[in-house]
Amino acid sequence: MESRIQLYLRFAASQQRDTERIGPFLATFSRHSANPYLNYAIPDDGAAPSLADVNALIAAYSWRGRKPRLEYVSKLAPAVEEALISAGFTVEGRLPLMICTPGSEKLLPIPPEIELILPVSDAELFGTVAAQHEAFGEVAPSPEDVDSLRKSIAAGSIAVLARVAATGEPAGAGICTVPENQTTEIAGIGVRPSFRRRGIAGALTARLLREAFDAGVAVAFLMPGHEEEFRVYTRAGFCAIGEILHISLPPNLITNP
Repeated sequence: MESRIQLYLRFAASQQRDTERIGPFLATFSRHSANPYLNYAIPDDGAAPSLADVNALIAAYSWRGRKPRLEYVSKLAPAVEEALISAGFTVEGRLPLMICTPGSEKLLPIPPEIELILPVSDAELFGTVAAQHEAFGEVAPSPEDVDSLRKSIAAGSIAVLARVAATGEPAGAGICTVPENQTTEIAGIGVRPSFRRRGIAGALTARLLREAFDAGVAVAFLMPGHEEEFRVYTRAGFCAIGEILHISLPPNLITNP
């Protein structure tokens, strides 16, 4: 299962991004954003990179004004972490890798006064991106951000917007990334601060799972960043099967070209 998910991560990270093969790494770069979660590399399974490989990876990200960073299933490339640490990288986090398969999902209630929709109109797409940006402390979305979501949906991803039924005010949102090999990642589930602790994140997760499984997905996975998120996703039917390593080079060690 971990190999299946790592294979999917390579596919998904290559969508709407520039890619470059650097030694045993697939490096991906967003053209429009320096957000580190949109710019990272994934090592080959069983990779044993040399110092020259790691330095070439650092140079590729630095040249583009991006933070050298990796996300991957650590179990599948155990030698990579030591090579990165030797080059000055530091661990950002070890996130649980959780999966859910059809029949394991749980029906969670939608909070009163909230409705869940699949965004279609320009206003709904903007509300989806704006809710996510506010939830994650990012700047207001640009037209490019909205266009990126529109293209992703056209390619097969699924977005769900939680909003106040009476007014249409966005409350939160999440997405299923474009499926491949009947696999998808549930990502970007965010709730605006004024709407938190009402069960919206759980309702979004449950709806995204239903939409994904109805579309033929056999494995949905995600990577919670906090214990509270872990509990929410467990209630929705996810279980932990492994670990995703997030590791990057500190800013003081990055040499600008």
